[in-house]
Amino acid sequence: MPTLPKSDPRGAAHPELVCDPGIFRPLPDPAPPAEPNPLGWPGYEESKARAVARSGASESVVAGTATVCGVPAVVVAFAFGHLGGSLGRATGDRIEAAHAHARAHGLPVVSLVATGGSRMQEGMLALTQLQRAARQCALTRAAGLPQIAVACDPTTGGGWATLGAGADVTLALPGAQIGFAGSRVRPADADPAAYTAEGQRAAGAVDAVVAPDVLREDVGRRLRLLTARTPDPEPAPVPAALGRTDLPATGWDAVLRARAPERPHAPAYLDACFTYREELRGDRAGGVDDGILCGFGAPRPAYGDPGRTVAYVAQCGTATTPAGYRTATRLIRLAGRLGIPVLTLVDTPGAANGAEAERAGAGPAIAELFVAVAECPVPVTTLVIGEGGSGGALALAAPGNTWVTPDAHFSVIAPELAAAILKRPADQVHETAAQLRLRPQDLVDLGVVRGIA
Repeated sequence: MPTLPKSDPRGAAHPELVCDPGIFRPLPDPAPPAEPNPLGWPGYEESKARAVARSGASESVVAGTATVCGVPAVVVAFAFGHLGGSLGRATGDRIEAAHAHARAHGLPVVSLVATGGSRMQEGMLALTQLQRAARQCALTRAAGLPQIAVACDPTTGGGWATLGAGADVTLALPGAQIGFAGSRVRPADADPAAYTAEGQRAAGAVDAVVAPDVLREDVGRRLRLLTARTPDPEPAPVPAALGRTDLPATGWDAVLRARAPERPHAPAYLDACFTYREELRGDRAGGVDDGILCGFGAPRPAYGDPGRTVAYVAQCGTATTPAGYRTATRLIRLAGRLGIPVLTLVDTPGAANGAEAERAGAGPAIAELFVAVAECPVPVTTLVIGEGGSGGALALAAPGNTWVTPDAHFSVIAPELAAAILKRPADQVHETAAQLRLRPQDLVDLGVVRGIA
């Protein structure tokens, strides 16, 4: 009969971190490998026996079913006290069995990861378990089931590079050591801050750093949001305009309204739409854009059905960086897999256009977002709430389902830049704004947007 590991004084990955009390039920252990010591490693059997006695776990992971704040899930928890939570063949067997059970019963997977990497005593047979883990994650993803990982202390090596960083949502415990390179194999002059939970969040690899005492509630909220799938999701409703209701008289008036600092911005719209929301942060490629908000929210009754989930991508009025576009793409593709409709809020003067943005791949990042919106299998609804600046704004706009507020505009280019390109004097900027027909009512007449919110 499977047994639970002992609690780890380091606060590592014990099921009780997230599971409702008394609910965790271990899955049956797979049959052990026919050859327990495939390399004939001296003393390996004795080391494993000591690990069992020390950790209370027969292997480096335990898997089972549970509820997290009432939401059913499969939980995979590492026992770091068992040979440093290292991944061996039996570990791979348990991870495979856990994901297979999740797919068979339509359950999300929560992985509590605490590992030093692959088990050296099993050599390449241990390392290939990373391929098995990656395949199971891919199959579960293809089944439309969400995966949440919690990186505990430590989460390094292949465990981080598969179950941890490869999850749909990655959380981390404060101060946890996280990184592909473990502490004994890093360069001597490496910055230790880069290998922490906080450093990985700053680099866009971790969505949130969550304290242990609120971790269950955090994971439970995210599971409720990510599992609210419907077979044929209705489009997200168009939010009501929060600012002025009268229409601008001129094109330049529309520009000034959209640029006004007192105009309602994305956080106000998100607060009006959702009772609570959980953020996805970072592009998983080393970048974060604080000027774009992505995540999943539970609608307020005035906005939509409180029992459903709406994914959101919201620009906050700044020039969007490549990391921001990649984060938006990540959100939209995840929402598509999970069957959750998407709301995008457009508000940017345009894409970041400096040399740093070009080196970071601005063009490819925007291109991928255009593709993600175009091929998204769930409805996308767009509301332009401020500046709609060129392709950097259009990449987030839903073809055929874009709306605009009275204090917003949408333009092929900023009037000042259009005048400069056309070699017009500065005093013709206002005239150029009128000729661009960027006012909300102009956009409706042109068929660019469906209506005014």
